[in-house]
Amino acid sequence: MADTENPAAGTPRRTRADAARNARRLVAAAKELFDAHGPDAALDDIAKRAGVGNATLYRHFPTRSELLAAVYADEVAALCEKGTALAQAPTPPAEALFVWLGAFIEHVADKRPLALAATHDAAHQRTELFDRWHRGLRAAAEPLLIRAQAAGAVRRTVTTDDLLAVAGGLCIAGGSADEGRRLLGLVREGLEVPTNIAPDSALDTA
Repeated sequence: MADTENPAAGTPRRTRADAARNARRLVAAAKELFDAHGPDAALDDIAKRAGVGNATLYRHFPTRSELLAAVYADEVAALCEKGTALAQAPTPPAEALFVWLGAFIEHVADKRPLALAATHDAAHQRTELFDRWHRGLRAAAEPLLIRAQAAGAVRRTVTTDDLLAVAGGLCIAGGSADEGRRLLGLVREGLEVPTNIAPDSALDTA
């Protein structure tokens, strides 16, 4: 009733909705330009593509690092959600694990410059944000590994940290997502329990 009688009563709600919409536009525009030109893409161009003024950009994201973090957070969240979905899907445990690792490799290979810019300081030291996102990715990978090990498909000596370290290294060694995935196929042969060995005797093989 009060909103009907007072036209101004709905203004704060509309303002918040407009602000949220502008933030989403800025993140979407930043993602496009960061993907195309790297983390040093011009902020003025990002504001222009989002259809907002520079003042709006800086009001939402006072620094380039904050905008980078907002863009990269969506990428990390999507990868974590994929891990959760695979862990709950009827996909064979080993296949689910390596599908996710393939997605992780593609993510790191394609987004490495963006990740470094968003999660490292001027001295190239890892920030708390990096540690938080790493914990999230670790939490996504761990249930997949546990399921694969419980099914007797992956050696029990392998840890989640081993997997992420190896996958990250494959991205660097391979130089591209395609090469990283190819190398992952080779690594998979060493991580999986051979099918001609009884699971009880093979699970603890180094």
